[in-house]
Amino acid sequence: MSKWEEFSHSIDSSREYHERYHRAVNNPKRREILKLLASGLSEDEIIRKLGLSRAEFDYHIQILIQGFCLERKDGRLVLTKEGNIINYL
Repeated sequence: MSKWEEFSHSIDSSREYHERYHRAVNNPKRREILKLLASGLSEDEIIRKLGLSRAEFDYHIQILIQGFCLERKDGRLVLTKEGNIINYL
């Protein structure tokens, strides 16, 4: 089941889906993280490039995961279909 299908069964859950997604992608740092992940940079490279602490990076990653933009697969961060919005911004 896709992420959207999990939240499409009611107006309230649909609203939650959209709020979480918009919170994730409306932040410039998080958009930059998505771009850098899409370009193949590692977590450590992104942290250095953006001058973030590990805690700041982890905070942004958690919001991107909660906003359906990223998933962890085999210990790696992977952009989801929603996360690929970065290709259109």
